[in-house]
Amino acid sequence: MGFAAIFESGARQYAVGVGDVVRVERLNGAAGDLIEFEKVLLLRKGDATTTGRPYVDGARIVGEIVKQGRDDKLVVFKHKKRAVYRRKNGHKQQHTLVRITDIVS
Repeated sequence: MGFAAIFESGARQYAVGVGDVVRVERLNGAAGDLIEFEKVLLLRKGDATTTGRPYVDGARIVGEIVKQGRDDKLVVFKHKKRAVYRRKNGHKQQHTLVRITDIVS
């Protein structure tokens, strides 16, 4: 059927259904911990769709942390032509894998 809810975590929005594994920005907790997302923007049950203004009242998404991780290194290279200016830097963004276990409305 596709997604059943859209929620907000950090600065991003995610469309999920029960059983989906979603990769979100780093959240506090260890693998196996339960986590709740209360900023639900849209819910869909069968043919009924509920949209929030901005969030759906009383709705929450429950998930279980699968693992904490880091992305591959992203290389940041700055330079200016005709000048002796070069800077090379790297960044590894941290993320959390969450398995959606329940959508409560």
